[in-house]
Amino acid sequence: MASQQIANHKDHAEVLYGEAICQQKCRQLLDEMSLPRGLLPLEDIMEVGYNRTTGFVWLKQNKPKEHRFHAIGRTVSYDKEVSAFVEEHRMRRLTGVKSKELFIWVSISDIFINDSDLSKIIFANPTGISRSFPVSAFRLDDQDHTNRERDPRK
Repeated sequence: MASQQIANHKDHAEVLYGEAICQQKCRQLLDEMSLPRGLLPLEDIMEVGYNRTTGFVWLKQNKPKEHRFHAIGRTVSYDKEVSAFVEEHRMRRLTGVKSKELFIWVSISDIFINDSDLSKIIFANPTGISRSFPVSAFRLDDQDHTNRERDPRK
């Protein structure tokens, strides 16, 4: 049933193939949603799909990837396919992303930035438990440079 619902969202999506264009589209989508570019440090992305009407996006990479966010001391696992419904400052119903908490992997279902504090990004699991971290921990170097050019206080 859930796979049928997802298939409906893929029907009217723009789909791109190939590493270079998919990396570019991934960064563009994060920029459009006002989310930090380093949030999805995927490699070998071979397919990106985006349904603008429903906000459904998916990214497929050749193999799963683990990434260590040194600024916050967390390791995150990205499955071969990551999907979510996206909107300004938010990824909801996220699949394919887990964070290592002590000795267990915890699924991440929502990522968002509250309009009341744009310096913090919040990660929530399906049970509703959440943690917040500085947005700066997920920015890429080129994104920091671009933001400083726009606003020297950053």
